[in-house]
Amino acid sequence: MIAFKDEMKEETKRKNREWSNLAKKMGTLVEDLIAPALRPVLRKYFNCDVAMEGQRMFRRKDGSDYEVDAIAACEDKVFMIEVRSTPRETDVREIKEKAKRFFEFFPEFNGRELIILFGSITFPENVIKYASSMGVYVMGWREWEYMDILNFEDVR
Repeated sequence: MIAFKDEMKEETKRKNREWSNLAKKMGTLVEDLIAPALRPVLRKYFNCDVAMEGQRMFRRKDGSDYEVDAIAACEDKVFMIEVRSTPRETDVREIKEKAKRFFEFFPEFNGRELIILFGSITFPENVIKYASSMGVYVMGWREWEYMDILNFEDVR
């Protein structure tokens, strides 16, 4: 019976690891769908020739951790891209708050305009409206055909 219990504990740990890995992959799946669209979308809407781009950018400073889902930079602008699989209004507030510390962790972009993009596959209309009112661009699938900024004119 003890051997059976130990075996069940190990099996539970194994399954939990697998679920954890699957959940992590689901989170990065949306990021992976958005990443290829960044350059063409930024060129189209911001006349930005992307000189630097990176996913899952992490910095640690003075014991604080800071991670951005993606960063893209051109000569005079830097884009902070945060991605969520299920976008909510609370995410917009959190992203805006997070952006306040962007240059603290990425000082190499000082002097450039910081533009915030919130990416997902689809967005509820209330989230698009709220993001627009907060000055956050929303990037998602337009009519399931291509990735686009869904509120460009509202924020601009």
